[in-house]
Amino acid sequence: MIKLQNFIKIYEKSFIENWDLPCLSEYGKRNMMTYGDFATSIALTHVLFESLGILPGDKIALCGKDSADWVKAYMATVTYGAVIVPILSEFNPLDITHIVNHSEAKLLIVSDSIWEHIEPEALLNVKGVLSLETRNVLHEMADVEMQRHIRLLKRRFNRKYPDGYTSHDVKYIDRDNKEVAEINYTSGTTGFSKGVMLTGENLSGNVCFGINSELHFRNSRALAFLPLAHAYGCAFDMLTPLATGSHITLLCKTPSPRVLLKALADVRPNLVICVPLILEKIYKNQILPMISKGTMRWTLAVPFLDSLIYSKIRKKLIDAFGGEFEEVIVGGAPLNHEVEEFLHKIKFPFTVGYGMTECGPLISYTPWRKFVVGSSGRTLPIMESKIDSPDPENIPGEICVRGTNRMLGYFKNPEATAAVIDGEGWLHTGDMGTRTPDGTLFLRGRSKTMILSASGQNIYPEEIEAKLNNMPFVSESLVVDRDGKLTALVYPDFEAADKLGISISDMDSTMENVRTELNKIVAPYEKIAKIVLMPNEFEKTPKRSIKRFLYTR
Repeated sequence: MIKLQNFIKIYEKSFIENWDLPCLSEYGKRNMMTYGDFATSIALTHVLFESLGILPGDKIALCGKDSADWVKAYMATVTYGAVIVPILSEFNPLDITHIVNHSEAKLLIVSDSIWEHIEPEALLNVKGVLSLETRNVLHEMADVEMQRHIRLLKRRFNRKYPDGYTSHDVKYIDRDNKEVAEINYTSGTTGFSKGVMLTGENLSGNVCFGINSELHFRNSRALAFLPLAHAYGCAFDMLTPLATGSHITLLCKTPSPRVLLKALADVRPNLVICVPLILEKIYKNQILPMISKGTMRWTLAVPFLDSLIYSKIRKKLIDAFGGEFEEVIVGGAPLNHEVEEFLHKIKFPFTVGYGMTECGPLISYTPWRKFVVGSSGRTLPIMESKIDSPDPENIPGEICVRGTNRMLGYFKNPEATAAVIDGEGWLHTGDMGTRTPDGTLFLRGRSKTMILSASGQNIYPEEIEAKLNNMPFVSESLVVDRDGKLTALVYPDFEAADKLGISISDMDSTMENVRTELNKIVAPYEKIAKIVLMPNEFEKTPKRSIKRFLYTR
């Protein structure tokens, strides 16, 4: 059974016990901080908060790309007992301003490059604005005197800790786990985001599960390349490693396959947390061309030779991911079925989990050795799940969950909260799926995207898109209902087309061939009537999900 701990005290204990161990690095830079360095930096920030009159429970907004400074600002806020409001740096300036105001943040810590596009007069509640990179004052209310407090900060810190800051000085606030620790404004693919209130208990539930499952451990290595302002990366690339004495290396770059594979080889992490897109790109661009060649296809058809080939591919893939990881955990979106089947066939150590921001984020997970292919893992022991269906094992219904990780609600939005949390405490996820008696979940798609065919069949466009995206010359796609017929919106893979000399004028006939091939492998009621070419990539959320609502009408 998982024993919950006080969220803030987890880090008090970790920083004391791991004082001399490596804590935080930025990839490609010589700026490694020990846990002692990190705790000292947090203590300095606490003195600043005190000087500015920030109180436990006050909100502090944080907006910038992943960096050591971002991690320090986040952890300084939560260990002070204030409420962190992480804002994805990809949000536009108007949305950032709205979130800062809606959250009632008293302080905004922001990257200089983002601040350039924000109107200071539009900020209603903040006492002031600090630069994430330099801690310089970017904006302040007339009576706050932030600049003076910054100037006196070192003197006040030295007065408070005259013998220097040591592990004996690490003592954080006693704050109830039931209190809100974070308000996370979801990126959302269906319109404007809502502020998810996550308590210390919600965050502790995720972290303690990670500790109990030994996802990270003392002296382990972690490579963080998912956005830390998103619940998935935050919980398992930052909060859990910091709780265990792991050494986190922040990628601080866009994780293109080329950049990421180089970093994985250099860092050699003990666990890899990633989204499906990364594995799918590696499969489509590197593995699929190799196993589709004539001689290779023939070899794979010969018994005994196929296992030898698969073993070599598996080793090559494991080495590409650093060679020293226990497993790759895929989350954030469903993994393409073809990719998943292939990885299982070659015995690659991967597993697929399921979660959402409203659960901070984890709902289900199974270690790779017990993972059931096609599933999203087993419901956590600290969570319950059920399917709103007369036959939960065979007929998809909405997935409902409750338990330790379930959010308190949406900040200042009781109507939205009541719409998703019912009277018995069940959170209605909006995801459709089935469930086996042991709690293993199988996702089918979003309830809001489900299309009802003329014959009464439930069509999950994500399942068709997964097959379509594996077709030649398809970069990404959306399947929508147009006048009662299924239409696929496709952004072509122009790079692949150029390599084979396929011109723009030939693309319509090429896509008609793709449509014909696709319709051979989908159910009769899933056949695509038409493919419409898109001139540009689909607009996406910071989590890289397509903003589907922009393309359905």
